[in-house]
Amino acid sequence: MQIAILGAGAWGTALAVSAVARTEAPHAVSLWARDAAQLEAMGRQRVNQRYLPDVALPDSLALRHWSGSDTAALQELAAASLVVVASPMAALRDMLSLLRDCPAPVVWLCKGFEQVRNGVDADRPALGLMAHEVQAQVAPDLRAGVLSGPSFAQEVAQGQPAALVAASLHADVRTALVDAFHGPTLRVYASEDVVGVEVGGAVKNVLAIATGLCDGLKLGLNARAALITRGLHEMTLLGMALGARPETFMGLSGLGDLVLTATGDLSRNRRVGLALAGGQTLAQAVQSLGHVAEGVYCARTVVQRAASLGVEMPISVAVDALLDGRLDPEQAVSALMERDARDEF
Repeated sequence: MQIAILGAGAWGTALAVSAVARTEAPHAVSLWARDAAQLEAMGRQRVNQRYLPDVALPDSLALRHWSGSDTAALQELAAASLVVVASPMAALRDMLSLLRDCPAPVVWLCKGFEQVRNGVDADRPALGLMAHEVQAQVAPDLRAGVLSGPSFAQEVAQGQPAALVAASLHADVRTALVDAFHGPTLRVYASEDVVGVEVGGAVKNVLAIATGLCDGLKLGLNARAALITRGLHEMTLLGMALGARPETFMGLSGLGDLVLTATGDLSRNRRVGLALAGGQTLAQAVQSLGHVAEGVYCARTVVQRAASLGVEMPISVAVDALLDGRLDPEQAVSALMERDARDEF
């Protein structure tokens, strides 16, 4: 297969390395970067020093410069077997707009809801969209999908075992994703539930901030278990209101990704919660990461979308208030613990 991965961040680089390293049916993989200086350094050092400094780039991994409007680049991408957009959620709309006429299957890796800027943009609805909804707006003719699930880039790049979900309404897109990435150390399961997979990938980041806060305040393992369990309930309610299948949230892109992101030390969103519990400001917490923490980007949008559907998400509401400065860490915990008693389901 000819696989083009657009975005040389940690996750895009990790998938590129994983695809090249397959022992059976190795692929021709190209990794595209916008930053010319980063690309030059990666080519010279054969390592992505900024995002995965401990992972060598295989000699057969081709490095390409992505300028977006380059006709030659778009023609090269059109000839690929699979195009993978490895950008943050904030950049997805622009990326898909550029790829709207691409004949190859196009999939994205980002996890989140699109943020509504300044309340309402003239060309966007008042509520933030999921990735597949953005694609339906700007590139409706694409054969598209999403690759998601519990996965830290560093571990995937190092060849440690992991499992992901390839979700699309198009059977050929699901097949392309499985053919591209399923191998001895990376299992890829197929799903038609794009909504469920995307909701799970978005909401778990918000919940991971809450769990990091819980652990940073040393509230104990009982509190962590309660947060994760009730968080899964919130995620499921929102997903079902948006049309997802409930069983998706008991799978890799729901429970699996939530447990990993809420408890794993490599989780950027969890580290934001830990930093806030330790007294850092949100700006300090985000700056210390050096990477995007999607939960910070989409917490407000998750809460707005839930409110529009009449779905109660008290943990997500508390995280949004914390990030917005309306509650401090102790007040956020109190807001959750002081809620009225109710039936569990």
